[in-house]
Amino acid sequence: MHSHGHDPGKAHSHGHAAGSGRVLAGAMVATLALVAAEFAAGTLGHSIALVSDGVHNLTDLPTIAISWIAVRLSVRPPTAEKTYGYHRSGILAAFVNAILLVLVAVYILFESYERMRRPVEVHTTLMLWVAVFALCVNGGITLALVNGKKDLNLRSILIHNFGDALSNVAIFAGALAIRWTGARWVDPAIGMAIGMMVLWTALGILRESSHILLEGLPRNLKLEDVAQTILGVESVTEVHDIHVWTIGAELPALSCHVRIPDMHMEDSERILMAIRERLAEQFQITHTTIQFERAGLPPEAGYFMPESIGPARK
Repeated sequence: MHSHGHDPGKAHSHGHAAGSGRVLAGAMVATLALVAAEFAAGTLGHSIALVSDGVHNLTDLPTIAISWIAVRLSVRPPTAEKTYGYHRSGILAAFVNAILLVLVAVYILFESYERMRRPVEVHTTLMLWVAVFALCVNGGITLALVNGKKDLNLRSILIHNFGDALSNVAIFAGALAIRWTGARWVDPAIGMAIGMMVLWTALGILRESSHILLEGLPRNLKLEDVAQTILGVESVTEVHDIHVWTIGAELPALSCHVRIPDMHMEDSERILMAIRERLAEQFQITHTTIQFERAGLPPEAGYFMPESIGPARK
């Protein structure tokens, strides 16, 4: 017996996508205005910190645009070619965004190093006003995306803008420090700090998105725990070939082979329902493909048995 089940939650997905799409569209407009202001102020005020932050925010435009497209695609229904639909588009967007962020971080660090070697006079008044404006923009975008933090795609934008907001605070404090002490090295030092923060954030998103794209086990799950739950269902004697992965944001999937004794079809259906209910309740896994077997174990199949939880080889 082979059974496949899932709960797509289409109405919720469409409503979530519509709200997220509006937020991302507004974020693009606000970010474009911020980039123009930071480039102008950074050039006129000779501030590498502002220029670096402007370059950083400039990369937000393609990343937000990619995320917006991904949000729109994620609610498209499955097709004959895309049988899972477009749930992975958000993960792919996060992966591309992270690569862009790594490149930006390297550029910021290089420019800050060059400015550290050859410091110039910085106009702190421009730095102060633009830092306040940037903080309002990035802080507003961050707050608007809080509700979508479980989506890796949206979380990449949220974390990015939260980091931007922190860098704006640093630029404001740095401008005050330069005004009060005259220390020119503060400006490129802030630029380096921003570059390191961007790099750290990007690498985290890159690790998580690549893990999902490579069909890795969801971070919050242990395969042994999933196997134990399935084995806890009455009449289940063995489970093997377990695969758990993430199709898209908040959509984990599972496939496995379950061994049960000979029985009537209605009895096996009750076992199937019990397995699905436990997986949904304990691990939020609602997309399952479960195959019942009574034959011997296939050669070289990893399996789990009640008396010894843990992968083994026959």
